[in-house]
Amino acid sequence: MKDTERRILLGRIVGAFGVRGEIKLESWTEPRTAIFNYQPWILRTPAGQESTLTGARGRQSGKHLVAVFPGITDRDVVESMYGTEVYVSRSALPPPKADEYYWVDLEGLQVRTVDGVELGRASHLFSTGSNDVLVVQGDRERMIPFVQPEFVVSVDFETNLIVVDWDPEF
Repeated sequence: MKDTERRILLGRIVGAFGVRGEIKLESWTEPRTAIFNYQPWILRTPAGQESTLTGARGRQSGKHLVAVFPGITDRDVVESMYGTEVYVSRSALPPPKADEYYWVDLEGLQVRTVDGVELGRASHLFSTGSNDVLVVQGDRERMIPFVQPEFVVSVDFETNLIVVDWDPEF
């Protein structure tokens, strides 16, 4: 398994809500409100400054969350936080169920075809809406649909290997 202290990006501050210091928060957890279950948060501003926050709470409002941070009651303070990213340590997340994993656990694994051709390492994954995509960095960048078992045959954390059924020429 990966380093459990690795940071996971869970959301971002996207604006102020009202005049009392409430924060409009974008969350990438499922469900979106689950972001409040994983604390402490590591807040990273666009300038790279970091701070730790515990005690954030909030509610769903449309496509965003409305959050309250301890000690923040001023809209101007919130507006200065625009673009701040919300991270947690990997260890703050619950362990995945058997045969499940977090995307971050796949990052850095070696990717090889079923025929033994080394393609590189898993850089990251992203969602297209219809399926997830594994980005592999090697002699060149490859984007492989993360569809099991059609393209992704196996994931083995013991050997740090993802085996794919993929033409290396693509």
